[in-house]
Amino acid sequence: MPSSSSAADHIQDLGDYVSASPSSFHAVHEAGRRLLDAGFVRLDELEPWEGGAGSFFIIRDGALIAWVVPGGAGPTTGFNILGAHTDSPSFKLKPKPTIGAHGWLQAGVEVYGGPLLNSWLDRELQLAGRLVMLDGTEHLTATGPMLRFPQLAIHLDRTVNDGLTLDKQRHMNPVWGLGNAGDSDLLAVLASHVPGASVDPARIGGYDVVIADTQAPAVFGGNGEFFASGRLDNLSATHAGLVALIAHASSVGGAAGGPVAVLAAFDHEEIGSNSRSGACGPILEDVLVRISDGLGATVSQRRQALAASFCVSADAGHAVHPNYAERHDPANRPVLNGGPLLKINANQRYATDANGAAVWARLSGEAGVPYQEFVSNNAIPCGSTIGPLTATRLGIRTVDVGVPLLSMHSARELCGVEDPRRLAAVTELFFQTVASG
Repeated sequence: MPSSSSAADHIQDLGDYVSASPSSFHAVHEAGRRLLDAGFVRLDELEPWEGGAGSFFIIRDGALIAWVVPGGAGPTTGFNILGAHTDSPSFKLKPKPTIGAHGWLQAGVEVYGGPLLNSWLDRELQLAGRLVMLDGTEHLTATGPMLRFPQLAIHLDRTVNDGLTLDKQRHMNPVWGLGNAGDSDLLAVLASHVPGASVDPARIGGYDVVIADTQAPAVFGGNGEFFASGRLDNLSATHAGLVALIAHASSVGGAAGGPVAVLAAFDHEEIGSNSRSGACGPILEDVLVRISDGLGATVSQRRQALAASFCVSADAGHAVHPNYAERHDPANRPVLNGGPLLKINANQRYATDANGAAVWARLSGEAGVPYQEFVSNNAIPCGSTIGPLTATRLGIRTVDVGVPLLSMHSARELCGVEDPRRLAAVTELFFQTVASG
């Protein structure tokens, strides 16, 4: 779906992508499926890669790197990189996951990242992720609606509306059935939901399984201006980059010139990015080095290529909340459907500098897309993104942007219907533009 599509078409496609992506592993699987359909070639990191023009991607665990090499690319051709992440705050299944008491079956889970705990109460939830067998084969699994964090009735806690306190260990173990934990096996349930395969739960050697909301994404509002969905942080940016890269590959064809366009969708951003598939790890550098090698670059020429490169770190940001306006900067208060955010922080929690801001302003103007500046209230600590990590690790000039949200880190987040399409439109232009050098 090209980024020039209507906002309605784009938001429908984003909803389809989120629904197909209850875990980071599903997110890269669905992205890979779409890339294959668009003519991209999946490469194996264990095999040699041929150089030259074309469209390619790799998947490493819950991360994906995809790129388009234009005709005529040489050893000093720069990279234009859209960086995003595939994981979202949630709960991850613990070892010995089948627990319970008093006739209830429960799942033992550990908090993943920083979810808004109360937003997960009284919702129909699923388990989703990957199962790794003793022989090393992997299977995706997703149960559909199966679990719930039931809230205590107000009759048993008359003060609950004066302040809800949730203990992560005692209160955040969801129910999934009735019975005795000793007679049940949650892994067997997960194995039974592997599509197209018969999986013996006794042969499961490891698993990475999270909880995900099952409610379908929805457009709503007085004029249909709102979009609610789980995992908008940060599948909204991953999807925008995917749509833009596929459209770019289609338009480039065999044309010569321009940068190497790269989508880097990392895992584990919500927990610090310190992994082999996170932005602190080597995955992006590994791919860029191998692309440069395929273009005949020496070590010195590779450094020239990195100096000519540019990264857009795209992650969701905060819109002004009408009930908590005092929590926002008084002069910079982004709104839904006001355009993507340009995220700025004096302490470099975002990587944006003046040069990066100027590039984003130029690209947005050329794409006919409005944008909004975001800066935190001085009294409230600022979050961070993969932007500073990528800039530090590779020395590539980086700018931080993203779609404005309300209810960030909720089980169900809220954005405007226009902003995701606008992010994709600027990204598509970015992929074909020499932004640094």
